[in-house]
Amino acid sequence: MKIIGIAASLHAGSFITRLLDAAGGELPPGVGFEVWRGLGEIPAYRPGPVPAAARDLVTLVAGGDAVLLTAPEHSLLPVELTHALDWMAAREGLSGKHVAVMSASARACGAMWAQAELYKQLLGAGAVVMGAELVISPTWPHFDEAGRLAAPGLRTQVRNVIRQLCPAEMMEPALSL
Repeated sequence: MKIIGIAASLHAGSFITRLLDAAGGELPPGVGFEVWRGLGEIPAYRPGPVPAAARDLVTLVAGGDAVLLTAPEHSLLPVELTHALDWMAAREGLSGKHVAVMSASARACGAMWAQAELYKQLLGAGAVVMGAELVISPTWPHFDEAGRLAAPGLRTQVRNVIRQLCPAEMMEPALSL
């Protein structure tokens, strides 16, 4: 099984980018994880030839079994994410694909609004959508010095989202303590 990770942020050190990277460390053995970092290069959708950045994204997602997407800490989605979703929808890259969304915000409404907007776009593209709103402060120390999830509560929440993407027989060994 292979999961493609997409952080809806243009900032490499953002909380949701770090959360996505750390989530990759929570996957059970045998699950591949590849993070796509080309969001800033995606042009607006237009009919005709597919630009290289959009083609790379569509190809990567098509080769994966599922997508793990982290939404921004605030309620506005980056326009580049909308462009990426438009390219994937136009090429039916999300049709039937399982997509888990994690959104994190210090305020519940920020995560809720970002996730609701993403759900609309993903469902419109034919994705099977699941996920969780993680109402956590991006300023609280949730990561250790190596970037792994250190906060037990957050780790449990992230594993619960991952469980939605992975078959049960893959998850049980990773979740036993």
